Amino acid sequence: MTRPLLLWFAVLLGICLPAEAHQINLVTARVALAGDRTVSVELGLKGSDVDRLIGATTYDAKQDAVDPAAVEAVRAAILAYLGRHLAVTGGGTACAPGGAVILPDGDGIVYRNSFACANAAGDIVYHSTVLTEKDKAARQVVLIAQGKTETQALLDVGNTTITLSTAPPSLSSTMRRYLVAGIEHIFLGYDHIAFLIAIVLWARRLVPVVKIVTAFTIAHSLTLSLAALNVLVIPSRIVELAIAASIVFVAVENFFSRDVDKRWRVAFLFGLIHGLGFASALREIGLPPDAIVPALAAFNVGVEIGQIAIVALMLPVLGLLDRLTTVGREEPVRAARLVYTMSAVIGVLGGYWLLTCMFEA
Repeated sequence: MTRPLLLWFAVLLGICLPAEAHQINLVTARVALAGDRTVSVELGLKGSDVDRLIGATTYDAKQDAVDPAAVEAVRAAILAYLGRHLAVTGGGTACAPGGAVILPDGDGIVYRNSFACANAAGDIVYHSTVLTEKDKAARQVVLIAQGKTETQALLDVGNTTITLSTAPPSLSSTMRRYLVAGIEHIFLGYDHIAFLIAIVLWARRLVPVVKIVTAFTIAHSLTLSLAALNVLVIPSRIVELAIAASIVFVAVENFFSRDVDKRWRVAFLFGLIHGLGFASALREIGLPPDAIVPALAAFNVGVEIGQIAIVALMLPVLGLLDRLTTVGREEPVRAARLVYTMSAVIGVLGGYWLLTCMFEA
């Protein structure tokens, strides 16, 4: 059964298209501080995010693009929103803005402006609650350019400012931020959670689980690192389709095989695919140019912490269900109907994600 399923999985890999230029729920920005205390800001937003922020209809989902005429029609509304949620200050005083520009950019928009802070004493600070005030899960990736150096910062609902005229964030601060980002990604990544649950459903001993988790960890750490460093580049929609197919595969396999001892091989194979998915999330955040390796390591450790936590929570729940479904036996066993039911639910979810990716193509 395994070989036909693997063949079916491989056939599906080439269906989806390359990733979008702008990511939903993510603001990307570049903030440059010049020697004359002028700050240049360039900010990018997905068209669908622009529409929900100002109540417009600039974005066409079918074309995955914004309508330039529609963007021009709501230019004033976009600038008004950004004016309320983006500012540059010097010593607490607003720096004088220049002439703002709004441009259509494929599937989103780009905002450009400059702020003169020469007459504002004190530290220059970039403030932004763009999108994060609307959605607490939103993030802002900000590339900070000062002279010949570039650093990167991540803003969210609880962290909305960057001080430009002082030293960049410490290494420990950067690593903590990427560690948390890794944990958040695994817990918010329902596809990864579904895969982990499905692949350990027949496991009743610790050793097979350790082998599965270790194989999955080694595999996804490898591709995560290669993809995050742009050594291995695969379009994100192909990765999304492959991850969905991997979920369907392990769910279906549960109906035909209970051999958990050998499942580490499947975990390793699909761990390579899931590592590419983790890398896609990391690319959305970006890696700080001055701390690439520590940030990458911290993110990977965060993913592992989340993964271990999920498995550690799952195994006691399965053990409890074993005892409840085999009352009266001296030695509890894993009820087939429990595994089949959970596998069916996970398989349906994986199939839905798979079909969604195929139709989006």
